[in-house]
Amino acid sequence: MIEKKEEFLTVAPFECAWRKDLKFREAGRGCVSFEAFARNDVTLIFRENVGSRNYHYKRDSSPHYTVILGSHRNRRLRIEVDGKTVVDVAGVGLCCSSSFQSYWISIYDGLISIGKGKYPFQDIVFQWIDSNPNCNVRYIGLSSWDKHVSYRNVNVLSLTHNHMSLWKHVDFGEYQVEEEGDEELGDELMDYDNWGLKHFLESWELSDMLFIVGVEERPVPAHKTILAASGNFPLSSTSYVISLPTVTYPVLHALLQYIYTGWTQIPQEQLGSLRAVSLQFEVMPLVKQCEETMERIKLNRKLFESGNNVEFSYPSTRPHCCTTLPSLPIGIQRLKQLQSTGEYSDVNICIEGYGLVAQVHKIVLSLWSIPFAKMFTNGMSESISSEVTIRDVPPEAFRAMLEFMYSGELSDAVSLDSGALLLELLLLADQFGVTLLHQECCQILLECLSEDSICPLLQVVSWIPSCRLIKETCQRKFSMNFDYCTTTSTVFVLLDETVFSNIVQHPDLAVTSEEKVLNAILVFGLKAKELFGWEVLDELMINSKPELLFGDRLQLVNDLLSFVRFPLLPYSLLKKLQNSNISWRIPVFQNLVNEAINFIEFGHGRTENEENVRFQHRRSNYKEFQYIRDGDSNGVLYFAGTSYGEHQWVNPVLAKTLTITASSPHLRYTDPKVLVSRTYQGTSYAGPRMENGHKRAWWMVDLGQDHQLMCNYYTVRQDGSRAFMRCWNFQASLDGKTWTNLRVHENDPTVCRPGQFASWPIIGANALLPFRYFRPVLTGPTTDATNPWNLCICYLELYGYFL
Repeated sequence: MIEKKEEFLTVAPFECAWRKDLKFREAGRGCVSFEAFARNDVTLIFRENVGSRNYHYKRDSSPHYTVILGSHRNRRLRIEVDGKTVVDVAGVGLCCSSSFQSYWISIYDGLISIGKGKYPFQDIVFQWIDSNPNCNVRYIGLSSWDKHVSYRNVNVLSLTHNHMSLWKHVDFGEYQVEEEGDEELGDELMDYDNWGLKHFLESWELSDMLFIVGVEERPVPAHKTILAASGNFPLSSTSYVISLPTVTYPVLHALLQYIYTGWTQIPQEQLGSLRAVSLQFEVMPLVKQCEETMERIKLNRKLFESGNNVEFSYPSTRPHCCTTLPSLPIGIQRLKQLQSTGEYSDVNICIEGYGLVAQVHKIVLSLWSIPFAKMFTNGMSESISSEVTIRDVPPEAFRAMLEFMYSGELSDAVSLDSGALLLELLLLADQFGVTLLHQECCQILLECLSEDSICPLLQVVSWIPSCRLIKETCQRKFSMNFDYCTTTSTVFVLLDETVFSNIVQHPDLAVTSEEKVLNAILVFGLKAKELFGWEVLDELMINSKPELLFGDRLQLVNDLLSFVRFPLLPYSLLKKLQNSNISWRIPVFQNLVNEAINFIEFGHGRTENEENVRFQHRRSNYKEFQYIRDGDSNGVLYFAGTSYGEHQWVNPVLAKTLTITASSPHLRYTDPKVLVSRTYQGTSYAGPRMENGHKRAWWMVDLGQDHQLMCNYYTVRQDGSRAFMRCWNFQASLDGKTWTNLRVHENDPTVCRPGQFASWPIIGANALLPFRYFRPVLTGPTTDATNPWNLCICYLELYGYFL
């Protein structure tokens, strides 16, 4: 079981979380940074292909690396190659059980480096190089051993091609984060991976000032707004030239490259000159890194060979995939001040019918948006005009987008708004290609998604390709809350036909009755303004034809009716539908109803029916508990002991998450909590009682009024006696009074020794029916001649689909 709780991911013992977004951009090269909370065995697996859900690394036969922090009860660090241990060292990279601890692990052509701390490339605790490297590993699995491990803030980073040099010379490496959701959104939006401020480095496009460098007086273009927000340059609204006769071009280029891209390099011999010019213009992040590197050179000259380049990366706390504000040494407060005062502004943005919105800087808008960049550089009127008018744009949302462009983050007011403003902002981000804003809006909308907002949101995003992730999430949430979304209002009839069709066919569609699926399809087909059941349509069809009632949606209704699982409807209802006007008027409907009736009357055992989805119970609302082995921890009763996955296990009878009763009074050896304990009990039995004139002995489990189970397997364990069961039934009930036999045992010799486990599958149609109560009940005497009607079991577990 892998659970997403709040902002962290908890991986259960012996399981592994594989997500498609956790992968290196370049095979064999990448770094993953994360925080982990664990007593021991923080385990990461690096594979060539993504594993399946609940895929533990010990079952991984494909080529892979495994790194285990805190192995051997938090005493050792281990590295495995294809399951074979190659590193086993003591006291390195240990875990912390009192709080989340930061780690990073990088792989570079077989060089595995492990460190602690929030910043990758710092605080290395161990390195190992594979003499026969696997350069194809790409996907990252988060795993555990015998205790839960919680992970959060998991980021996949890309390494520079000068990675080996990076280890030796700098504290921070150039890296790029592929955040959760990037993969889904990136295919739909324009490819902005190479976009950002670096596009304008030493570019004449949108430049409004010059550096005159060196004795050769080389002109180097730049942008006042960017420089003013990065340091203290001698700028003014009237002057646009800075003369630097004593500075060489490579040194100035390194300074501007650092400002515009967040990364630069320079020969070691010119390090002092770079520090001097950075200090002159008060680009303090670069000054600090230059001084730290110069100090390291003094302390250990052997590590720094003369003539080598020294690299620097801006230590951003919010790295992104392109050179926009969060990854650059640009002062956000200073930039916002330039926005509010209009200083160095070169364009006025107006909205048609509204007027002036803001005085802004073309370079700032262009570093975020390719459409804006093209508008300002394509040679058309917008390129030379100081005023641009935009049509069909909401002013408030446009201001919010400008604020994001100048700060790199959404304002608190917008972040807390999950309504119209955020939706308008999402559409603007899509229109102007502001990728990171688009992703922020998507994330907030998904976090705030509720049953009431699904339909309005779907109406807007269903036609926007870049909103595929939101669309698919909304469709899934609608399908999982089908009852609510189709019975509280008729808003859903306004959805696009394809969207509604996807919902009806969704594999996660959960509904309390197939009749509600039928009613929803009919209401949607009629574009009804009021909710009603099929009976109303049946009345309408007395005097009207389907072509008139459904209009252009008639064919859609015919298509969607095949996704109603008619065989799951009550037999009495099916007979009513068979004799209805709808059946007479719509041949497809009639055929499906007749098929369902024939299935109930004659076809329970036909293999072709069992494989047809129309004859299968919907599982979406139910959590699957699969039998693995006798006495495992995968059953429903064990799950109840964990408060349904919320806490550590406590006997569920003591925790009162379920109730167990026996056919005989509560005695020393008739103790209900024994049946769901994790310890063996030598003597445990339920005595006989008379029911309907027959002697019976049973143990009964009540899952509670809020829970039901479609049971497909069960396990019992014999106590220490030799009173072995031979004839008994395993039964289920909805009310605890009327019982259905799920499996009948006649002269079953399976249990034949004290303390033995035994398990049986539940097959047939009854395995698809949900029940609240379950019990094994003796229908004949046991093998003990002294007390033949004592049901002597000390353990019971149930499996199947749990609601």
